[in-house]
Amino acid sequence: MGTDAKTPQNPAIAAVQAAAIEYSVTRHGPVASLQEAAQARGVSTADLLKTLVVRRAADDYVLVLVPGDRRFSWTKLRALLGTNRLSMPDAAEAQRVTGYERGTITPFGTRTILPVIADAHIVGRQISLGGGEHGVGLNVAADDVIRLFEVTLADISDQAPGSAS
Repeated sequence: MGTDAKTPQNPAIAAVQAAAIEYSVTRHGPVASLQEAAQARGVSTADLLKTLVVRRAADDYVLVLVPGDRRFSWTKLRALLGTNRLSMPDAAEAQRVTGYERGTITPFGTRTILPVIADAHIVGRQISLGGGEHGVGLNVAADDVIRLFEVTLADISDQAPGSAS
């Protein structure tokens, strides 16, 4: 159902293909910012999702999806999860858990199946997620991601300064 027959396999692309949903893959060179990545993928910053690995406890992680034009809220996520302690693992730990380097993390094809929490602003949008390697994006319908990963939707972000969303 995808549109990327020429793309070599990586776990993320293999997983999105196996999901039998509409998708496309974008490839671009190095980027220095979220804005550059959105431009290279041909999407708005609101549709480019940041995928964050958050540690709830030892060996207990969740993936958090936040639109690029919004700021992730630790306060709102702690309230949602009913905990006072959350943290971000270092890059090596995030890669051990997901199989992906920071900047490439996606819910598709992770080494460990993790719960996914997404900001409610993604509903009904066409989004771009990390594609498992630098310079690769997976473009999919947010509603497919929500269904496939049984995503918990919540208000977990704040409007970023200078953003009009």
